[in-house]
Amino acid sequence: MVKITDVARHAGVSPSTVSYALSGKRPISEETRQRVEASIRKLGYRPHAGARALAGRRSNVVALVVPLRGGVHVPVVMQFAVSVVTAARRHDHDVLLLTQEEGEDGLRRVADTALVDALIVMDVQLHDPRLPLLRALDRPSVLIGFPSFAEGLTCIDLDFKAAGELCVEHLARLGHRVVALVGSPPEVYVRETGFAQRVVRGFTAAADRSGLASSVHPCEATPAAARRVAEQLLREYPALTGVVVHNEPVLEPLIDAFEQLGLRVPGDLSVTAICPDELAENVRVPVTSIAIPSAEVGAQAVELLMKKLAGTPVPEATLLAPRLTERASTAPRTLTP
Repeated sequence: MVKITDVARHAGVSPSTVSYALSGKRPISEETRQRVEASIRKLGYRPHAGARALAGRRSNVVALVVPLRGGVHVPVVMQFAVSVVTAARRHDHDVLLLTQEEGEDGLRRVADTALVDALIVMDVQLHDPRLPLLRALDRPSVLIGFPSFAEGLTCIDLDFKAAGELCVEHLARLGHRVVALVGSPPEVYVRETGFAQRVVRGFTAAADRSGLASSVHPCEATPAAARRVAEQLLREYPALTGVVVHNEPVLEPLIDAFEQLGLRVPGDLSVTAICPDELAENVRVPVTSIAIPSAEVGAQAVELLMKKLAGTPVPEATLLAPRLTERASTAPRTLTP
């Protein structure tokens, strides 16, 4: 790693002169400044974020706030994080990843320092206690997710309500009349996480419009819980022929459980899911699904943030339309004689 002393040696000046050229705190001759800047470019020197902050300049660091709460599926969260980091690097920004569940206090602690210029916040709840602080901060922010009241905020996400609707509409077109949603773990609904609540709303609304019998079943993210839900569904809804899954870890265990209980997928039961494409494609029976567009959402969140940092107006709400990909797990309902 190139140090400030390397730049000073290459430019034939003292390290303090390099520091002054970077910070502008003391006047130096134009010829010296140009020599220092030429050495910086040639050596590829990058000032440390903390040094830039202490010099009164932007840190070029974005905080990504991802509290790893119960029920959060870490592999999907990390897809978003990688997307944010990759997009931020294109804008010469680093990313500070904050995973501790600290709510408003954690945000305030970071915002009160010069460590970050702006924030991207994930796992947004309908009535998120962090929102008043985010509205009041002197640093711009973007939310990946939507609270119930988003005025004065900048939010982006997949349209999860439309995703729930699209899954049901697909099953309805195939003739299925009794459907169930196997949803996120119970704690996700208890804290009113926005995306999970919106899937339920879309699922229920579409089922009602189409005249389908429907039910919603939160599920712990374990194979044993998937087996219990499958048994419950077959016991309570013997006419069930369509299932929507919004819980990545139980997708394959749930299909296995149904087949162990005597239902073939898709011969007896059609399954759709809201999950990453790579998961849907690699299940033993490839699953008809709506993709989680983590790369697109993360990149667009960074673009919105960069525009806000530059003082450019941005839309308050950006909803990405869901796209359903048909695979082997869905088929027309088989009519019994």
